[in-house]
Amino acid sequence: MAKTKYLFDHKSLTYKVVHVPFKEIFKKAIYLFSAFLVFSTIAVILAFYLIDSPKEKVLRREIEQFKTQYQLLEKKFDNVNAVLKDLQERDDNIYRVILEAEPISKEERNAGVGGVNKYSSLEGYDNSELLIATTKKLDKISRQVYVQSKSFDDLYNLAKNKAEMIASIPSIVPISSATNRLVSGFGYRVHPVYKTLRMHTGVDFTAPKGTPIYASGNGTVRGLNRKDFSGYGVVCVIDHGYGYQTLYAHMSKMNVRPGQKVSRGEIIGFVGSTGLSVGPHLHYEVLKNGKPINPVNFFYNDLSPEEYEVIIEKASQVNQALS
Repeated sequence: MAKTKYLFDHKSLTYKVVHVPFKEIFKKAIYLFSAFLVFSTIAVILAFYLIDSPKEKVLRREIEQFKTQYQLLEKKFDNVNAVLKDLQERDDNIYRVILEAEPISKEERNAGVGGVNKYSSLEGYDNSELLIATTKKLDKISRQVYVQSKSFDDLYNLAKNKAEMIASIPSIVPISSATNRLVSGFGYRVHPVYKTLRMHTGVDFTAPKGTPIYASGNGTVRGLNRKDFSGYGVVCVIDHGYGYQTLYAHMSKMNVRPGQKVSRGEIIGFVGSTGLSVGPHLHYEVLKNGKPINPVNFFYNDLSPEEYEVIIEKASQVNQALS
């Protein structure tokens, strides 16, 4: 039951009953409710920002665990990169050197993958920068691993053919009794006809006409354009593969024909004095990728250390070539 309110009237010195209109009561109720609503809203907002809910606490713990796991993942990326770099260095500086293969260029190893919009699906999130950076690292490592895997496939095939390559690369002296017959080495020598100092791109072995000449490695006899070998007389060029070729000049006659496959030690012709020559001898050259290199570096397969030293000493003397 509502309490009755009285108001003292000073004129009549009596108490009168105060009648409060319903409208005033409603207004006060509205004011009180609004104040309560504002206070409650402020309290909820403060609690929302200052006090974590159980679910938020769980999420915050998960975020901390995620950061820790990401740091560990970064270390694993670094370890994988270190191992991959070691494999790349071994590949270029050991395996490919042994198998005489060109190293893989940095451009090929570090080539990018995908297009400019490859990572667009990862944009628009709070952690987009982190996701994109991690994905780029993974893509880069994946690309490098793929290149390294292909490289190992190539090296495996080269290793399988190593025996064939060893048999093909020139490694014997193309004439018997070489230590007594070498008269002019690789380098600048006096030309026998023009009497000027010119580059001598091979070595000369003096020998009687008709002395057998041997193939210094397995290969195929090339067909020749005689204009390219002016002055060489009867000449034979053998393609050994792997970038190697050998040339045998001034022969009296050939014992093989173009396109014929020959084996190391097989007689391919005979010593003569054809072409621009001052006497019976064999002019012998070794070419790698079309460029002449010193043939004495390939006389290791059938000479003793003592004989090889004699060859080296004779080949280093600056004298007159025979062709």
